[in-house]
Amino acid sequence: MRIKKTPGEKVFTVFNILFMIIMIIMTLYPMLYVLFASVSDSDAIMRYTGPLLKPIGFTLAAYKRVFQYPMVLRSLVNSIIIVLMGTSINIFMTSLGAYVLSRKHFYIKNAMMVLIVITMYFSGGLVPQYLNVKELGMLDTYWAIIIPGAISTWNLIIMRTSFLSIPDSLEESAKLDGAKHIDILFKIVIPLAMPTIAVMILFYGVGHWNSWFSAMIYLKTRDKFPMQLILREILILNDTSSGGMQGNSTIDDVQKIGETIKYALIIVATVPILVVYPFLQKYFVNGVMIGALKE
Repeated sequence: MRIKKTPGEKVFTVFNILFMIIMIIMTLYPMLYVLFASVSDSDAIMRYTGPLLKPIGFTLAAYKRVFQYPMVLRSLVNSIIIVLMGTSINIFMTSLGAYVLSRKHFYIKNAMMVLIVITMYFSGGLVPQYLNVKELGMLDTYWAIIIPGAISTWNLIIMRTSFLSIPDSLEESAKLDGAKHIDILFKIVIPLAMPTIAVMILFYGVGHWNSWFSAMIYLKTRDKFPMQLILREILILNDTSSGGMQGNSTIDDVQKIGETIKYALIIVATVPILVVYPFLQKYFVNGVMIGALKE
């Protein structure tokens, strides 16, 4: 049976539709602008003013130049390595922590949770962390970027809450069959919490992909720089020579194509996350809700 809407509900629906259309335009247009600018003629884009609704003089010269030089490709490979290594360690460590803190027979779990939550508000600061990393011999290695942030307190709380929602009877039945804690975690708890795990993969993966500050602090060898650090040098420091992009071109040529190279680099740095996101998006709402609510 179709329920007739009141005038107030109709006005509310129209307002919601208009609001969402405005939000979509505000979110989508900057991405389209960067995409159109990246495939536009460099001379034309420098002279053009106003909204950009289509490419001006379509050309892929900026993309050819981006992929022509090894520093850009090397940094892209470095970012993929950091994301894969970092996210794997994040999920493993967070799962172990969440499982221990979700066991009802672990008698100091409440005290440990208080200490863990405190770290959300207070930390030792950058200098003690740098000295700690240095003393552990992790400077100029990927471990310096990955290990200090192996567990996010916020993600640990979400995953612990998700584990708490799994019935205790499953654990008790597994124990009667001789299962150990490691079996219960990897064969029962994690498979049942896969929506939350998928969301954690998205959170951690995007965090590693967008991170550049840790790499700037701890990495000295340019061959180990991630994509975002090279992108920062080019966009913020306006240094298109960072990736060896000038090649045999004159300064005028580099300045002309420099603007479109920046836009092309933004697209190159964004596409991998845009490709992965649709595969994890279906778990997003379900996973966060499971991790956020406890009945």
